[in-house]
Formats: sequence, C-alpha cells, structure tokens
Amino acid sequence: MTDKPLRLGTRRSKLALAQSGLVADAVREATGRPVELVEITTYGDTSREHLARIGGTGVFVTALRDALLRGDVDFAVHSLKDLPTAQPDGLALAAIPRREDPRDALIARDGLTLERLPRGARIGTGSPRRMAQLNAHARAHGLGIETVPIRGNVDTRINFVRDGELDAVVLAAAGLNRLGRGGEVSEYLAPCTVLPAPGQGALAVECATGHTVDGLGIAEALGRLDDPYTRAAVTAERALLAALEAGCSAPVGALADFPEGTVTQDQAAQPNDLARQTTEMRLRGVVGSTDGAALVQLTTTGHVPSTQAEAEALGAELAAEMLAKGAAGLMGERAR
Repeated sequence: MTDKPLRLGTRRSKLALAQSGLVADAVREATGRPVELVEITTYGDTSREHLARIGGTGVFVTALRDALLRGDVDFAVHSLKDLPTAQPDGLALAAIPRREDPRDALIARDGLTLERLPRGARIGTGSPRRMAQLNAHARAHGLGIETVPIRGNVDTRINFVRDGELDAVVLAAAGLNRLGRGGEVSEYLAPCTVLPAPGQGALAVECATGHTVDGLGIAEALGRLDDPYTRAAVTAERALLAALEAGCSAPVGALADFPEGTVTQDQAAQPNDLARQTTEMRLRGVVGSTDGAALVQLTTTGHVPSTQAEAEALGAELAAEMLAKGAAGLMGERAR
C-alpha cells in the first residue's frame, strides 16, 4: 500500500481545521491512507467587510475549489451552509457526513437566556437570517433587544460578550460543539424561534470528478462517509434556497428533519431498517425582513426522499408556496 498522503484542502480558521480534522480521521479509517491538511486562505478570511457586501458566504469557498480544479489538493472540506447552491462543473459533493446539531446557540453574559436578557440588550450576529428572526421574535414577545452586525471568528465573537461590548452573540451550535465549547452556550435556540441556515451543521466533502490517487478513486472512497438522511435533508433545504433565488447571506432559514424520531448512528448504518422506522421528512422554511417586521414561515411534510430529485422537489414546492406569500419582497439579496 502506498504511503503517499491524500491532500485535504481546508481554510485556516480554528473551526475549519477542527472540522477538517474530523473528516481526515474518518478518511484515514475508511481508506487506510494517510491524510495531510493543506491550509488555504480565502478572500472571506482576509476581508473585513460584511458578508452580504462581498458576495455572501460563498467567498469562503472559491479558493478551495480553485485548488481542487488545479490538482493542488485531492479533496476539500466546507461548511455546507457556505456553499452556493449551484454545483460547478468538474467538482462533486462526494460525501455529506452525518450532521451535527443544526441549531443556533446563544452565548450571553451571566448565562442569560434570550427571554431573560434585559431591555436594550445588544445581540451580535453576522447573519441577516438571524437578525430577521431574532427581531421578529422580540416583536412578538415584547423583548427590547437590538441586533448588531459583527464579523470575526468564534473567539472574536465570544470576546465581544466577555469584554462587555455586547450582551450576547448567536453562533452555530455545531461549530461550538466541534471546538469543544458547547459548555459556554447559555441557550440553544429552538427552530421555532430561529430556523438555521440551509445546510447548517453539515459538512461537505468535495473533490474533482474522476480524480484518482495511485489508483484510488477519490469520489468513491469519500462516498463511504456519506449519510443518506443528512444528504436528503440538506438537499431539500438547499433546493428551497435555490428556488427562492436567494444567496447564502439572504435572510432565509430552512430545516428538514424527521419528526418521527431521531435517526441514530446505528440506524443510519442500516438503511432498510431505518426506512421502516422513519417514513416522513418535514421541511420548514422562513424568509424575513431584517428588522423582523415581516416574516413568511411555512412547513411541508412528505415521504423521506429516496432520490436527489425527490428532495429537490420538496424544497422547490415549499419555496413556491413562500413566494406566493410574498417571500421575494423580503429578501435583501437575490442571486443572479
């Protein structure tokens, strides 16, 4: 067996390295090959402008994809919520591993929950989606909060609270868990309060189509990491986003889940048994104005998709209903 390592392209952030390290371990176990991390700086990492102004979260992806197409790396790991919905020619999403907790999490001073924050509390987030839903929730429940746009890595954002500049910040629970910082969470925000970004909590493992390393088909090897139920869920969520013609930084939330119960890792390894136990998938979507004054939020339920086309159809169906309810007028960004 060759000792030539497989090259995994990753962003340089602490969170990206943690996520890529998890995938590297899984690939080593699945293939028996060594894996080395190749750190790549993206424009989104170096720019200090707000994401909506520089092209949304897709700016974190381009440099990694260019490295794949040049053959500088053999595969790359992305946060799935950062990926534009259009898949470029020459690249394949070879694996979407089992999803982490998709919820958003509040880290607040003194461990306060959202409902217990004092009037005038300042909550930091870089996401128009979070702003829209937090402000809508505050309007509905008489909370006097102010949402504040911020940028920066996890440490930077949490330090806004530690230093007293903000009363709270909202971050993805998955990232905090992968960094071992779940213990700092004051409250996990229920999806009925804040729906996560499409694909939140999931990782995407991407490679060039047809790429091999010493006879090893990379796409086939990476495919051993794929979780079909995570893939079905995030495919529906991303189809909703695409049908809304919304970019990654538009105020759109979506979550597909399996309301009949939690899919365990053991069940996921036995798809025939799982299919008998889990027959329905629920998809929720939301679009709102960032001030929270207007919100379109709908839900649909269907059979667990058995193909990508079925998952995409579920997302497109819900998006059409949301557009009919006026969703288009609430999005600050439309994809072109």
